[in-house]
Amino acid sequence: MNKLRAAAYCRVSTDRAEQSGSLASQRSFFDDYIRNSDSMTLVGVFYDEGTSGTTTLNRYGFNKMISLAVSGGIDIILTKEVSRFARNTVDTLNITRMLRAKGVGIIFINDNIDTRDSDGELRLSIMATIAQEESRKISERVKWGQQRKMEQGVVFGRSCLGYDVKDGKITVNADSAEIVKRIFTEYTVLLKGAESIADGLNAEQIRTVNGGRWSGAFIRKVLRNVKYVGDLEQKKTCTPDFLTHKKRLNSSEHIYIRNHHEPIISRELWEQTQAEISRRKPTDTSRHSDRYVFSGKVYCGVCGSVMVSRVKTLKNGKIYHALRCSGRIGGKSCNNETLNVTALKACVKRIFTDIPIDKTSVINAVIKGLSRTDKPDIPALRRKIETLNAKKRRAVDLMLDGLITQQELIEQKSYYDSIIEKLSQEISSDRSVLETDKIRTNAERFLDFTSDPIWLLVIRADYIHGTLTVYLKGIENGFTTCFTATGRGDSYRVITGNTVRSQGIIPGTMQVQKNYPILK
Repeated sequence: MNKLRAAAYCRVSTDRAEQSGSLASQRSFFDDYIRNSDSMTLVGVFYDEGTSGTTTLNRYGFNKMISLAVSGGIDIILTKEVSRFARNTVDTLNITRMLRAKGVGIIFINDNIDTRDSDGELRLSIMATIAQEESRKISERVKWGQQRKMEQGVVFGRSCLGYDVKDGKITVNADSAEIVKRIFTEYTVLLKGAESIADGLNAEQIRTVNGGRWSGAFIRKVLRNVKYVGDLEQKKTCTPDFLTHKKRLNSSEHIYIRNHHEPIISRELWEQTQAEISRRKPTDTSRHSDRYVFSGKVYCGVCGSVMVSRVKTLKNGKIYHALRCSGRIGGKSCNNETLNVTALKACVKRIFTDIPIDKTSVINAVIKGLSRTDKPDIPALRRKIETLNAKKRRAVDLMLDGLITQQELIEQKSYYDSIIEKLSQEISSDRSVLETDKIRTNAERFLDFTSDPIWLLVIRADYIHGTLTVYLKGIENGFTTCFTATGRGDSYRVITGNTVRSQGIIPGTMQVQKNYPILK
């Protein structure tokens, strides 16, 4: 008599030690059960650890077993009970029907169900529905318990920049707290941009809590995180469907506790920072276009509205481009003149030209900076390799303990070795930086102050009646110049005046107090 090719499936929903023991027991039981059977021969024991049964996603062992069955490598599947196989009624019935069409049966030992029997599907449907309902109740109990703990001030989540989270309590990490203070101070007091702050931290080779590089997006998250003022906001996301486990932003029912823990920054600095974020946020008017490098950055000094582009083609075929106060367009009583873009660019170039800059030093610093940042993070890559080697050693232990087969060990080791090889190649490769001549040429073009990238340094510009004040990233006060224009069309000429440094200027106004000339 030909023996049935049998496979077994085990699953535990967490990877905790006590459930790891349960998984080992399940695998050992099925291994002995099939080997001692006169009608079955063992194909393999498949398993998943730390995965939910409400979905088949991310269940490597389960999906591998089903694929093998569909391809004709398995005749019968054994599992402990319906809830171990799946807690989703639709998934359970769809999979059993698909396998039955391929001639593959499933035996649920504890539930005494064999899908090959005439009433097997009916009984399976009932048990699957019960399993799904139990899963829903467990989900509701867990969510209810978490919410009660959140309301009591228990902290969920991981440690973050500035704070350590352990056993539901949050405490200040003195070292990284200094970085938090620096970020808020540079953004709010020194008026630096998020990208500029990130560049500064990277230049000093300061790493994030995860050992990575800083980005403007990460800096902006820090600036909006209420933890740093001592408040705790939780339940910002929710899982509306217990079957898919997909998280969604929670539009209501946030749990907010004011003065929950020790703050890193003062509430005054926090409120100033949020006001500064709002000030820099594009308005509906300024958001109409980002086609030009200066879009949303030039404001009317009379009424404070953003100035918007007006482009038209002249009779001679040439393009006329100017900026006009959006408040004036919208009906405000504003008497500010239109600003020709040619005049705008001439003023910006004059301001940058008047600022004393050692161009040679800047170019050399750029070359040096590119050489440093283009290299791979060797220590981080080596840490990844060591982690993978540790996983390889653990896989060997699992094989020796009989938890995985020798073939599974070979497959897992091959996978880890392929990743290690790529990381090793990245470490040993000579990843040279861009050619020095090319870097130098681009830097010189940038320092000519006529190219568009110069606007990356500009936070804001205010214009009123022939006077332009420009605010630069990382510099507290603005720079002001005035201009006169003559002629039209091809004869249009702009004459700019000397640049002066503004003290006490408030972005959004043109009330310049105590201007003083820039010293060369």
